[in-house]
Parts: sequence; C-alpha cells; structure tokens
Amino acid sequence: MAKYKPKYKSQDKGVTAKKHLGQHFLKDDTVAIRIADCLSYKGYDQVLEIGPGTGVLTKHVIRKDIKVTALELDSESVIYLKHSFPIEHAKIVNENTFQVIEADFLKKDLKEIYGDGSFAIIGNFPYNISTQIVFKTIENRDQIPEFGGMFQKEVAKRICAPHGSKTYGILSVLAQAYYHADYLFTVGPDVFNPPPKVDSGVLLLTRKADYDALPCSYSKLRQVVKLAFQQRRKTLRNSLKTMNLPDQMREKEIFNLRPEQISVEMFVGLVQEIEQID
Repeated sequence: MAKYKPKYKSQDKGVTAKKHLGQHFLKDDTVAIRIADCLSYKGYDQVLEIGPGTGVLTKHVIRKDIKVTALELDSESVIYLKHSFPIEHAKIVNENTFQVIEADFLKKDLKEIYGDGSFAIIGNFPYNISTQIVFKTIENRDQIPEFGGMFQKEVAKRICAPHGSKTYGILSVLAQAYYHADYLFTVGPDVFNPPPKVDSGVLLLTRKADYDALPCSYSKLRQVVKLAFQQRRKTLRNSLKTMNLPDQMREKEIFNLRPEQISVEMFVGLVQEIEQID
C-alpha cells in the first residue's frame, strides 16, 4: 500500500492556533498516547473527539480500531484533517474509520451523528469552553459512558474535587452525581504549540452503573447546586432563600452548612425532598 503523504510537511504548517478559539495544539506523542489510553473502549463502538486540531491525539485513538468522529470548529484544521491527515503504518483514513465534521460541539445536535447510540468523548479541550463541554456531556449522559481528556489543570482538579475541598463546586457535584471522576496526570505547557501560561490536567469520567436511578431531576439538582455555590461562603439557609422553602425544612441541619461541606449524596437527598414538596 502506498504511503499516505500529508499535504503539509509538518502538522503545524498551514494550521494556526487561534486565541479566540482557545487553541493550544498538542505536539507530544507520549502525552497523546496516555490520553488515548485513558478510555476503556468497552461498551461502545464510536468515539467523538472534540477539537482535534492537527490530529496528534486523533491518530492514537484511531489505532484502537474504533470509529472516530472529529468535531472541529476551525476551518483550517478541518481542511488539514480531511485532506492531509498523516496516519502511521500507511493506514489510509476512510469513512468507516474516521470522519471530520465542521461544527461547534456546544451547538451540534449529537443525535444527528449517533442517533440513540452510545459513544465516548475524548479531546484536548479548548480552555474557553471546557466547562460547557462537561455540562453538555452530563446532559447527554444516557449516551456517553466515558469521557476523557485534557483541561486547564485548575478546571480538571475542580471537576474531581471531593466535598470539603476549596475547589469543590458546581462542576464537582454535577459531574460526580452521574460519573466517577478521576484526575489522572498533570501536563506542563511545553507539550503545546503555542504553550499556555498554565499547567493542564487529564481526567477520566466513567459513568456510574446506577446513574439513571438518581432520585431527583438533573434540572432541579443543577438549580439548587448553582444557587448554593453562587454564595459559597454562606450557609444554605441564606443561599437558598429565593426558593421559598418551608420553614420546617429550613430547620434541618444541612441548612447550617456551607456548600463545600455538603457531599454529592447530601445534595441529591436535599433536592429529592425539595421536589417532593414542589
């Protein structure tokens, strides 16, 4: 089989990182392999990569013999990936293995790609939309059993933080209500082009076996948690005032606590009670 020749001599040539898109292209294959290996590739047969850039991570995910859909907003990257994506061992990318879609993940209807099927998400996520990516993943949790990738270290730590931690917050509670969250490793700025000014962190979210048995709705859980952490120095008795909860409920011990003192399970139990009186 003839070698597949890239249009550009290097993966950086012809694709410029754009600040407004939060792009920092991964250039280190060792790190890319570690990210690709964080998924189990079990229980689904497709992977969605968000923001593939120049394909440094993509080529290692494709080696897992799984169909990869790359969702990319940057037209330069789309052109590069469609026409110039170099695959080692002379493996030619075809529509059965790899496809590139020019679209914004946050606006894209994922059912247009997957229907009701399951898929994992992976990526070196743009810093400027990383938290929104997690929220959309949670909203589509029925179809996403695994989620792995790179964030700004501070954000990755926040998602995985236990209650009682100063970094424990809205993302921590909502992600951990439905997923097991594991912080895997830290990555320095030198593995990116251009290098960011902060360290990055790689995490893995693995959906809980009983994720669909939560005794409260996601929408109400998000509302309560958001209200609580918007005034994180206050107790729930003060931060949830606008909900006009019954006085009898507000006398419970949990209302004497600040949000970082409240575990995911405690938040879920509280929201369950609130929904019963609504």
